[in-house]
Amino acid sequence: MSGKVIEEGEVAIVSRDVLEKELFTNPSLAFEFMKWMSDRFRKTQTKFRDLVLNGKKGALYSSLIRMTNSYGIQIPEGVLIDIPLTNQELANFCATSRESINRMLNNLKSDKTLSFKRGKITIHNLQALKDEIGCENCSLVYCSIE
Repeated sequence: MSGKVIEEGEVAIVSRDVLEKELFTNPSLAFEFMKWMSDRFRKTQTKFRDLVLNGKKGALYSSLIRMTNSYGIQIPEGVLIDIPLTNQELANFCATSRESINRMLNNLKSDKTLSFKRGKITIHNLQALKDEIGCENCSLVYCSIE
């Protein structure tokens, strides 16, 4: 696994053996862990659904919607995704090529659905993205990047 720190934080490592021992001896921890795993599975399932049903476009639109839920700030022009993103980073999120992302982003920019400023994306018409992929307006627990 890998990660990128965007603000100060701490990293902890728990070995598999220690985790398994704690799960067997601590029922409340085991229950919370099962809930967490279920949420992670549901998130993965919804991302996979968006990719399978809507292809690369669905993966991009879904990722942008999730980013507005995780990092979005409401501004007069729409929703600012308040983290700098390169097209390659977006391509990595969507499991596709940077060139495909460039084309789709340029189309969305031409349609005035979004704009770019200093590496940050502002979504001007979030509903258009949601409509395109048949967004079910899932709970933010499932519709986020984290």
